[in-house]
Amino acid sequence: MPLANDSKPASYYAATAPKIQFSSLAGTGTQLEVAVVGGGFAGLATARGLQERGMRGVAVLEAMRIGHGASGRNGGFVFGGYSRDARELLLDLGPGPARELYALSRSAVGLIRDRIQRHAIDCDRIEGGALLLNWFRGSARASAEMQAQRDFLREHFGTVWDEVDAAQVRDWLDSERYGCGLMERDAFHFHPLKYALGLAQAIEADGGRVHEHCALARLEPKAGGGFRLWTGNGASLEAQQVVIAGGGYLQGLLPELTGARLPIATYVMATEPLSGALNPIRTPAALYDNRFAFDYYRLMPDRRLLWGGRISTLERAPERIAELLRADMLKVYPQLAGVRIEHAWSGLMSYARHKMPQIGELSPGLWFAQAFGGHGVAPTTVAGELLADAIHGRKPLPAALSRYGLTPVFGKLGLLAAQASYSWAELRDALRERAAG
Repeated sequence: MPLANDSKPASYYAATAPKIQFSSLAGTGTQLEVAVVGGGFAGLATARGLQERGMRGVAVLEAMRIGHGASGRNGGFVFGGYSRDARELLLDLGPGPARELYALSRSAVGLIRDRIQRHAIDCDRIEGGALLLNWFRGSARASAEMQAQRDFLREHFGTVWDEVDAAQVRDWLDSERYGCGLMERDAFHFHPLKYALGLAQAIEADGGRVHEHCALARLEPKAGGGFRLWTGNGASLEAQQVVIAGGGYLQGLLPELTGARLPIATYVMATEPLSGALNPIRTPAALYDNRFAFDYYRLMPDRRLLWGGRISTLERAPERIAELLRADMLKVYPQLAGVRIEHAWSGLMSYARHKMPQIGELSPGLWFAQAFGGHGVAPTTVAGELLADAIHGRKPLPAALSRYGLTPVFGKLGLLAAQASYSWAELRDALRERAAG
């Protein structure tokens, strides 16, 4: 279906963010304590974390624009946890280390909230919580699984999710699709690109440097320590330490990193503002469901419905994305059939096979942070805090992170396997839905 305004529109976020530009790197004489490569959440959080620990010679280098990748295109959910399920985390690490890593993600939610307030970042923050919905409404098994999940998180991680019965869900959402739900009240949602731009401005205001349109072309260690970096436009700088935080858009500069993460696309769209006659969502919560291939959506301050879902190895055209996601939306809210889709876009997330962030040190002074796909807003801030502590010398990275290393993904074969795995999960969801009635 054609989009409302333009055959190739920007994302809703790009269309509504302030037009802030940062200079490109020029010249050859710059010397830094730390150069951060990547202007997404992980890179920005690392740079800001270093500044908050007293380091001043910090620069962020972004190949495109700040927030260009998944950080500026995601659903805008801010909540605890990781893409890897909490039960798997406990089995992997044991109680103590698993609780430590999970608690870091919950603390990151508070740190993001604090930075928004401290730096007066206007990012459309909505303190509505995040509501996990039971898609399989006719299944007693699915309801029991959600109750077990609530009890498990409270017992092992100290996380309190409120049970929401089906009647309350129906009161909040004008849809017959769902059964009961679980509410994580400490969660919130926001405009992710506005947050990224605001954080970059805070870095500059505190004496740091933020440079756009300066893709890293070469990185070499210097004799005696430190690194020299060259950008594609001929500029260069020297830094005592370097952080690589390129995510799904990192190219083949460092094969150890690009060979350990899969660039996976996800799709998002935004409708036109809903008329007063349409009021399908009567809660400020961010919303998602309990399928593997779940929808995630939220009502925006301007009454647009932002809707995301699906993962793929393909970055499709906006028209096709709108067609796919509109069909998903109408399965839940058929009364929105006449609503126009005004924006549709995709973005590349970086995934590891183990579904946990990869955070570490490749060689002395050369650090990395990647693979936050699917649940990245809080974990990218976790990475920034851990790397800032390690680089500043406060404390080493948690030993538990070594469990989730740079596992090879086998290039195109890995992408094919990921797509097959996702398609199989979609089929399982469909069979389970049919069984649930």
